[in-house]
Amino acid sequence: MLFRLFLILSHQNPILKEIQERNGFRRLEHGAIMTRINTRQGIYGPDVDPPDARRRRELVSQVSQVRERLTSKSGEGPNFDYEVLLIYANNQLHAPLVTPLLGTAVAIMLTIWVPITSALVWLCSILVSQGIMMSLCRSFIKSSVTDIELGVWRSKLSAAEFFYAVTWASLALTEVPNHQPETYVFVFATLIIVLAIRTMLSGVLVPTVYIGTLPITIAITVSFVGIGGVIYYVMAAIALGAQFYFTLISRRIAESAHAMLTFRAEKESLITELEEAKAMSDEARRRAESSNIAKSRFLATMSHELRTPLNAILGFSEVMKSEILGPHANPKYAEYAGDIHRSGEHLLNLINEILDLSRVEAGQLELHEEAIGLVGVVEDCVRLVELRASEKGVALVKEFEPQMPKLWADERALRQISLNLLSNAIKFTPNGGTITIRAGWTEGGGQYLSVRDTGPGIPEEEIPQVLTSFGQGSHAQKIAEQGAGLGLPIVMGLVELHDGTFDLQSKLREGTAVTTTFPRKRVMKALPPVPDAEDPQMRGAA
Repeated sequence: MLFRLFLILSHQNPILKEIQERNGFRRLEHGAIMTRINTRQGIYGPDVDPPDARRRRELVSQVSQVRERLTSKSGEGPNFDYEVLLIYANNQLHAPLVTPLLGTAVAIMLTIWVPITSALVWLCSILVSQGIMMSLCRSFIKSSVTDIELGVWRSKLSAAEFFYAVTWASLALTEVPNHQPETYVFVFATLIIVLAIRTMLSGVLVPTVYIGTLPITIAITVSFVGIGGVIYYVMAAIALGAQFYFTLISRRIAESAHAMLTFRAEKESLITELEEAKAMSDEARRRAESSNIAKSRFLATMSHELRTPLNAILGFSEVMKSEILGPHANPKYAEYAGDIHRSGEHLLNLINEILDLSRVEAGQLELHEEAIGLVGVVEDCVRLVELRASEKGVALVKEFEPQMPKLWADERALRQISLNLLSNAIKFTPNGGTITIRAGWTEGGGQYLSVRDTGPGIPEEEIPQVLTSFGQGSHAQKIAEQGAGLGLPIVMGLVELHDGTFDLQSKLREGTAVTTTFPRKRVMKALPPVPDAEDPQMRGAA
């Protein structure tokens, strides 16, 4: 609205056009200023995204795509094919020496019953199968996720597991001279240990457990049943029972691994959602902060351009209203000039309030602090509004505590706080009403300023609205004399800059009381008097 008003006036008034051209107040420069501010602050249009926001969205998209590649969903629940194979491969690599050491020990023992060459051949087959298994597992772990074909790798690992099981199963088919029982007991114990090891290392893949243990169990059963005898039958039955038991254990291991992967996926999903929500929150906060800073900088930049034409309007209208250059032919011209002057003053006051509020919100308002007497400042402000109050028939009652020490504060800010509170009270107090201004001590040793009126009051549900920028209550919208709704927000911002508190209490048909307090740390302590040089105590000390 301000820009449109000035643009309309600039087209209709050659004097204003000359002032605008002199001060660079052109629409093109205004657009250039906004472009520079938008570029510096990162304010983008609805169809343009800032680079950091695009990068965050790309990262989230990449994480989601990788998770989809790693997790294939089939059946009733998720089936983490890649993760299961990865756990299987890591299990094999984390125990690389267990099986070779066990095979070496068994080969050494076999030399007692079989030729050394047969034991070495068998040991070599164990080591070769172990090497194939380890090589495949390392290749799988090093492979890129995008290039992995799970079906092919599952077949490769299953084939290696089968070959590994067959090499161990061949131990049960070894020909032992004279069928020495202790040899078969040793073989039986060794293969049961191998079954347990393979179940623990391959338990996450139940089909692989079958492939890696069934050949051994079948070899034990066939060999011992073929020998005959109660002991061998019992050992064959034990082998079958062990196979069944290890199968159950492998299923439990697979279920535990599946549950672990499910919980991990849920955790990652929650973390991703939290990261995305945080990124969106940070982006929204950054945009809000950038918009606020851009607004404040724009207002600060345009303050001179806004005030210059208004000062011209006020000056020329004052000259026309006072008829300094001669009387008007029509008395209405003087009346219109007075209306223009009053409107210009109102607009200038509004611009000043908006600029003050923007500086407070942006944290760009610097306090010039010094020792100031609160009562003295309030008394000066009361004298400024006495005439306006008397014209309206409002009585001003002052209740100040005597001999109050000074505050460490900004004098201009204290005056603005006092004037805003007094102006609001006079505005909403009816004829014959009373405004009570108090200044004194708080219970905590600080100082306070209170302004209480006997106006119509504010409904309780409208108090939060009144305390917001440009917020007005229902009564303020009905009366003819109404402002922009910036007085109380400015007071709140200035009080917060002084580490103080703001409190508004109001009841319908009883009035409103606004109290601002300043903390104890801002109250100046009186220094002890300086002793006279003629004091006898001083001479004695000397």
